[in-house]
Amino acid sequence: MSFENLGLGPNLLRAVSDAGYSTPTPIQSAAIPHVVAGHDLIGIAQTGTGKTAAFVLPLLERLSRAPHASGRRKPRMLVLAPTRELAAQIDESIGTLSRHLPLRRAIIFGGVGEQPQIAALRQGVDVIVATPGRLIDLMGSGHVYLGAVEHAVLDEADRMLDMGFLPQIRRVVNALPKQRQTLLFSATLSKEIEQITSDFLREPRTVEIGRRANPADTVAQFLYPVPKSRKVDLLLRLLEAEHLESVLVFSRTKHGADKIARKLTQAGIETAALHSNRSQGQRVAALKAFRNGHVRVLVATDIAARGIDVEGISHVINFDFPMHAEDYVHRIGRTGRAEAEGDAISFVTADDEPNVRDLEKMIRRTIERKKVAGFDYTERAAVTATFAPRPAAGRRSFESHDRVRARRVGGR
Repeated sequence: MSFENLGLGPNLLRAVSDAGYSTPTPIQSAAIPHVVAGHDLIGIAQTGTGKTAAFVLPLLERLSRAPHASGRRKPRMLVLAPTRELAAQIDESIGTLSRHLPLRRAIIFGGVGEQPQIAALRQGVDVIVATPGRLIDLMGSGHVYLGAVEHAVLDEADRMLDMGFLPQIRRVVNALPKQRQTLLFSATLSKEIEQITSDFLREPRTVEIGRRANPADTVAQFLYPVPKSRKVDLLLRLLEAEHLESVLVFSRTKHGADKIARKLTQAGIETAALHSNRSQGQRVAALKAFRNGHVRVLVATDIAARGIDVEGISHVINFDFPMHAEDYVHRIGRTGRAEAEGDAISFVTADDEPNVRDLEKMIRRTIERKKVAGFDYTERAAVTATFAPRPAAGRRSFESHDRVRARRVGGR
């Protein structure tokens, strides 16, 4: 199937071509016709499958078919996202795909000043992308009117529930017109998600791509048993390998993320940190540097586990094994995206074994355990003080990884 067969108009097809998209992904092929036809939709898909365009394209098509009323523009499309980073990514996608349409948009999230956002709203907009907290604030102060919204999207709905946003979501939805089109996207279809879909959506179509809550088939997964005191040393040893090109490291805490980033930086590895204690400017700069390849390693808390779309991540390393199996799925979904291949490495201590068993039960497979040849795993081993130079291209500095892969679509 091609984009020309999905009911999109010439201006959107032109934008799709400009963006370099040639063939729709499975979630796009399945979802776009339903949305263009005006149906409510539940989209269940693994991360990295192109779901943002699966709702942006058809909703922009519907907006383009019905020009806004005369007078100051009122928001006709609302997208709710759990994090600032995901909201910014969605806003960027809308900007790219609406470049040939006369639409205005605004992005609303916390961590930055309100006044530029209020000024954008006063000028009149067609589309709002927002996080729940700041949107509620601006609704309360009278700066946001949602009574004309025709299309609403709840993106990463499972993540918003995990973050405790259900009361805010209900307040926002209650402010929308009853006659509207509502789309909900989630990586899992839990009982809680099923409940809110029955509350918010009307006779929705359901599109499910891949197995529910299972990691992408393109991600190779490994467990590395290691004492807690040797985690940093093991991470440094793994990073000696040339083929660990673009690495996302997950820490359970913000303090831990800063500590890991500091150790790697001291060892001469280009590293940035991403967590909620960083200012919005620092978070944007860290993501930009990682995306552009200026830093090799990004150390993050789970704030980056969902919605961060960075192409070409070769490895995800769980420095701290996640407490919940669902978080593991979303973390490792940062690699192996868009049918590329990637590795997920998890450091496992004795305390993590119950969580490992829960994960393996959920995904119905046993994850391979590995050790790095020549690495001293004893507690008394000395802490690595310096970072060894990278080996020559094409060589391996440890035996546990014996596969050479094309990491990126198009190569890099």
